[in-house]
Amino acid sequence: MVELKEKVTALFPSAPTDERQSPSQSLEPSIPEKPPEINDDFEDEFIKDYFRKVNNPDYLPTQSMTEIFDTPYQPKVQIVDNILCAGAYLFVGAPKVGKSFFMAQLGYHVSGGLSLWDFQTHKGTVLYLALEDDYSRLQKRLSRMFGMDSSDNFHFATHAKNLNEGLDGQLKKFVREHPDTKLIIIDTLQKIREVGGEKYSYASDYEIVTKLKQFADGHNICVLLVHHTRKQSSDDCFETISGTNGLLGAADGAFIMQKKKRTDNKAVLDIVGRDQQDQRLHLLFDRERCLWQLTKTETELWKEPPDPLLEAVAKLLSPECPEWSGSASGLMDGLDGIDKNEIQPNVLMRRLNVGADRLWNQHSIRIESARSHAGRIVKLTLENKA
Repeated sequence: MVELKEKVTALFPSAPTDERQSPSQSLEPSIPEKPPEINDDFEDEFIKDYFRKVNNPDYLPTQSMTEIFDTPYQPKVQIVDNILCAGAYLFVGAPKVGKSFFMAQLGYHVSGGLSLWDFQTHKGTVLYLALEDDYSRLQKRLSRMFGMDSSDNFHFATHAKNLNEGLDGQLKKFVREHPDTKLIIIDTLQKIREVGGEKYSYASDYEIVTKLKQFADGHNICVLLVHHTRKQSSDDCFETISGTNGLLGAADGAFIMQKKKRTDNKAVLDIVGRDQQDQRLHLLFDRERCLWQLTKTETELWKEPPDPLLEAVAKLLSPECPEWSGSASGLMDGLDGIDKNEIQPNVLMRRLNVGADRLWNQHSIRIESARSHAGRIVKLTLENKA
């Protein structure tokens, strides 16, 4: 039998990262000094060996640090700069604190690409599951907030299935019909919970948010879950989220809206998340228009310094020349203002992979990488987000 490990590297990636990655997408045989004579029996045996390995109940998929650095992952999409990213988030507050008004305001601004106070939004279709409202109430609320200005990208539903009845299928169908979807608001979480004997356990709380996070991550969108606080107070406002710590533990972040008194028109919005900085915003509710206004930001956000390498890459592309592809060495030769002696081609690729989020969110550039018989090829694409 041919000694596979001496002839060819792994035919498939050692650790599939998500359900959309299939073995056929990553065929990357290496080129040894003396290429072996490949035949059908060799390939069949290699594939059988691969599936024997992954079907072993003790198989643990791993990726080395080198593989992680050398992989261009899907960029984390910003919905509202420094506020909201793709993923699953909780928006929590006491009943009647003004959460639904905030959700309508957020959805309207994202659907139109309008700045939310001092924060830039990224335009896309928004779905608002207003499951505690009816269309008549929504009509009155929206007209009071925005007058007769409307948005074709802002969709509403007042009824939906819960998670164990097929909500995921409804959401998938909506996203297929609206591929530019950026944000799905579910108001409220309780309305789509699976009914069961352990519905308030840590495990079930963690599971319900995990399911919605998997959906959000799979489509690179944001799912925002409106939820209530509990009656007991706490020094840490995030411990007032109704239910167990499983909700916050599974989510990518959370917003807590609080008032000192329910009749106040002032509120504090605390924000925590994995992909944005913790911050506190002070808000004022305009009772006449039912809109929240920003009065003060308590936290000064740290800004990443400019990256000369990413800036040089961004200058390669333009609306007249929206694509570039070639080797890492060829890319390095085409960059202005970068010392070619200080950065090796493999280091260049790793820095681009790490900076993929910034390339996408700041410059609308997507980076892809593939291996050919001639070596690794990088492709840069300037995409129109409008």
